[in-house]
Amino acid sequence: MSTPINKPTTGTKATATPRPTEVKLHQRSRVLELHFDDGLECNLTCEYLRVFSPSAEVRGHGPGQEVLQLNKEDVGIDSITPSGNYALKIGFDDGHDSGIFTWVYLHELGVNYERYWQDYLDRLVAAGHQRKVKKSRD
Repeated sequence: MSTPINKPTTGTKATATPRPTEVKLHQRSRVLELHFDDGLECNLTCEYLRVFSPSAEVRGHGPGQEVLQLNKEDVGIDSITPSGNYALKIGFDDGHDSGIFTWVYLHELGVNYERYWQDYLDRLVAAGHQRKVKKSRD
């Protein structure tokens, strides 16, 4: 599933905000492939996107109110909808669809993938939770 991206028209002043040039969902592997105009290319798993959703359900309404997301190993993406020219609204197959992923936030998730993922795994261990082995979607 590819999502059309509105590209700036010729003559538009460039900004420092990274913008995607390609967004492609790989349903079988549950990976969202992103290419940005600054050269960053990243593959973000559906689980990673779900546990780092920018929604209040995940982040809370203030510092210290974050909610550790458990049992999201098998989550997939049902829908990706552009939100203006600045973000994507991602609908996950567990019913979660309230997070708006801005280009800046998706870029941040790509740049910091390894560090953020390890932090998440560490928080799971600290909470006494183990991730289950992912099911194959063959």
